[in-house]
Amino acid sequence: MHAARLLVELGATLLVLSFVATQARRVGLSPIPLYLLAGLAFGSGGLVALDASADFIRTGADLGVVLLLFSLGLEYSGAELVAGLRRHAPDGVLDLLLNATPGAVAALLLGWGATGALVLAGVTAVSSSGIVAQVLTDLGRLANRETPVVLSLLVLEDVAMAAYLPVLTTVLSGIDVAGGALRVGLALAAVALILIAAVRYTGRLSTIVGGERTSDDVLVMRTLGLVLLVAGLAQQLQASAAVGAFLVGVAISGPIVQRAGDLISPLRDVFAAVFFVFFGLQLDPATIPGVVLPATALASVSLLSKVASGWLAARRAGVGRAGRRRAGVALVPRGEFSIVIAGLAVASGLPARLGALAATYVLLLACAGPVLARFIGVPRARTSSGNDNAPRP
Repeated sequence: MHAARLLVELGATLLVLSFVATQARRVGLSPIPLYLLAGLAFGSGGLVALDASADFIRTGADLGVVLLLFSLGLEYSGAELVAGLRRHAPDGVLDLLLNATPGAVAALLLGWGATGALVLAGVTAVSSSGIVAQVLTDLGRLANRETPVVLSLLVLEDVAMAAYLPVLTTVLSGIDVAGGALRVGLALAAVALILIAAVRYTGRLSTIVGGERTSDDVLVMRTLGLVLLVAGLAQQLQASAAVGAFLVGVAISGPIVQRAGDLISPLRDVFAAVFFVFFGLQLDPATIPGVVLPATALASVSLLSKVASGWLAARRAGVGRAGRRRAGVALVPRGEFSIVIAGLAVASGLPARLGALAATYVLLLACAGPVLARFIGVPRARTSSGNDNAPRP
């Protein structure tokens, strides 16, 4: 009976999502906000509870964000990535400072002390790589001039998270300084190792995946196997699975890139939808009314701070005004890291209201980001510079 209920729940969920996606794209919007709201309706306290399929959906969500970042990595070479990271390192520092500050201040004002400030600073600091990647794909902006800027900031944020999360877990669990330092060192070493492999061993990794004569089924299995293996190892070493998957995409080069991307894209889109539904499943609608005012205020302030950091980074890169606006709003969504951080905090004994506020805050920006990206910075038929939406060199 459990197996039958699992199949029924999954089948009904996918059918609902297919209709949601069709309607959203019919009016030119990303379906992400509707996926999130569908998850809210299916979750605890919602209209329908997906009890039997919860574990499967959780696993599918992990696959979704990994495949999203892998596909994004396929768009860039190792040389482009390294150049972008070097160029935008100061922008990354400014981005983190601008966006961590609202969370830290809000926690202090709400009486949650220094530990609460550390938690909410992390919640507000980083954008959702998964949501941003999906929005850029939905809106056809992967080749825009501002996209490498957005990508560099996302990678720098994820690298910062590789250091932040071990520090946070150390503070929350009371582990000694030496143990915390070891966690941070392992996480940063893992990111550095994967980055070096992505840049220096591009040809070898592409050979492992396959050549022109490799059949489609073998190519899919090898690609998925390599992506999941590296992502899992990165996660095991306290680094980000998303960063690991992204760097595997960067490492694959040559004629195999287009073919691998085409074969993986249907799987990516299905599991990406599952990821956004799972995101909504984690929220209890009953907790939202009590925190909606502070969450809305925090979301409004940090929306502006994220737009500012993206706009400034794009300006430094010589992107036109429309492209700067697109870069800013592209970074608005918060997501998986924010939810993980809030969950760790509540599990360690911090007030449950902190978790509810963080979840409501994330829902607001995860829904607002794709909508703003659709309407802000859209190039007119003719622009003064003529190159706001030009492909990157």
